[in-house]
Amino acid sequence: MTDLVEPPRASFTSFEESTKDDWSLIMSQRGELEGSLPDRILEQMEHLRNDYGGFPVNRLEHSVQTATRAEKDGRDDEYVLCALLHDVGDPLAPFNHPEIAAAIVKPFVSEANHWMVEHHGIFQGYYFWHHIGLNRNTRDRFSNHQYYDRCEEFCAEYDGPAFDPNYQSNPIEHYEPLIRDFFGSGLRNRKKSES
Repeated sequence: MTDLVEPPRASFTSFEESTKDDWSLIMSQRGELEGSLPDRILEQMEHLRNDYGGFPVNRLEHSVQTATRAEKDGRDDEYVLCALLHDVGDPLAPFNHPEIAAAIVKPFVSEANHWMVEHHGIFQGYYFWHHIGLNRNTRDRFSNHQYYDRCEEFCAEYDGPAFDPNYQSNPIEHYEPLIRDFFGSGLRNRKKSES
């Protein structure tokens, strides 16, 4: 049996005590963390597979159905990625899942798509909150926001109708290259092209 050799670690017990050498060591190992992000995103998506929560389809099917609808409608890759991941935070944070998904995509997408993901829960509420004793018009507080129409359209066209058990969605594997592109080297490549 081969003993695993652990990578070297910094020696500080408080950030205040850290040194340049400590941070060089930490940053030398950061690439592995960043490089494995696509795998962790796909792993989180798998948590949606067995979660129905009373809905007609499981949360993974809802997610791929939302993305498939957006893709078939000709939306660009970034929009499709947002459609795919908009509910990824639901199992971990059922009370604020849009904020979780928005935080995940923020470094990788436009301000417009980030805002859409972050606010989709309130906009989706228009279709059902009145059935559970909440104000369906809560989204109106954003009526003058520049991305209001974008979020309203996302919920009406893609998120809202994506609960159809008979819809032929692309499988999650179809979106793996997209996830790997955006969350792999995609951020570094996009930042280089922006500068």
